[in-house]
Amino acid sequence: MRLPDWIQWPAMAVTVLAAWYVASTQSQRRRRGFWLYLLGNLLWIVWGLQARAYALITLQVCLAALNIRGERKASHIRSDARNPTPRASLKAD
Repeated sequence: MRLPDWIQWPAMAVTVLAAWYVASTQSQRRRRGFWLYLLGNLLWIVWGLQARAYALITLQVCLAALNIRGERKASHIRSDARNPTPRASLKAD
């Protein structure tokens, strides 16, 4: 096996570990899972480049984009929960 072929094993292990952390009830572990997922995406892309697995590379880019989108939405929700804004009261005319 060539050296880049070995990258698939750490990529798989990091991805499984990321899934474990993301499923946690603790926000710090979920955040760690987010970063591990991105690392896994990067490792799969490296492996996909040497294997010429362009569909896999495209998949990893899309999954990374979805993870980033989800993290942004979650951080926005967290910041809204910490800084609630008063809602305008609805008045019937």
